[in-house]
Amino acid sequence: MSELYKADLDKILATRHDNGADFWATPDGRIGIERPISTLTALLIMSDLKVPKSHEALQGSCELVLSVIRDDGRVRIAPKGSIFPCHMAIAAAALCRNGYSGDQRVQAVLEHLLSSRFEDGGWRCNKFLFGRGPETNFSNPGVTLIALDAFRCAGRHEGTQELDRAVETLLDHWTIRVPTGPCHFGMGTLFMQVEYPFLRYNLFYYTYVLSFYSKARKDKRFIEAVASLSEKLDDRKRLIVERPNRKLENLQICSKGEPSDAATERYLEILNNLEK
Repeated sequence: MSELYKADLDKILATRHDNGADFWATPDGRIGIERPISTLTALLIMSDLKVPKSHEALQGSCELVLSVIRDDGRVRIAPKGSIFPCHMAIAAAALCRNGYSGDQRVQAVLEHLLSSRFEDGGWRCNKFLFGRGPETNFSNPGVTLIALDAFRCAGRHEGTQELDRAVETLLDHWTIRVPTGPCHFGMGTLFMQVEYPFLRYNLFYYTYVLSFYSKARKDKRFIEAVASLSEKLDDRKRLIVERPNRKLENLQICSKGEPSDAATERYLEILNNLEK
């Protein structure tokens, strides 16, 4: 790890007991409580900080997530409450990003995700916080994006067409733009602002994940999205972070309004994928 990443990791580690137990969990075993960040969020951040798999905090957090995976691949992130596709997608992405895609329990989550897709090929939660309407009869773009992130980390993004329909739903959203799915994910002003690390549905995360899928790389909608992202570079071709998560504003890799070497490295990955 670079000194920059180590300094940011120290800031994240300083919060590891804030939810009452170790590894950003609560005493009763909830791993999705964001006060200030959850076990799942911490793992996603650590993947962007390139924390080695041997690090005890990463290992402990991953083991905690693995322990709540059921035999059928569903993930219960709290002792009580419903199990939603978003929980499974985030857990799978958090584990796959940190090198655990080969674990049989993670493979069970991926298989369950494949077998529980919505009719348009993506994923959605049957929880209608904004009521029901024509726009809710679609998968949730945010959940679909993070699920595709998990699959590409697991090496299941090429040589198959099983995820093409999920990719198509995200490409189609670039044209529709309006909020879709029960959770109303849209592509407005906030979506178009560069956000890093990769935690939420936004232009940068959208183009990064889709760049790994051949169906997206040859699609004009994706090319348009990458062109929009390219407008966010400074005169030295570095990517400017416009909207860091407010909980992470003190991290050096995502200082608001500043170029980020870490984000620029991810941007270059997009360009490299386009050359395939």
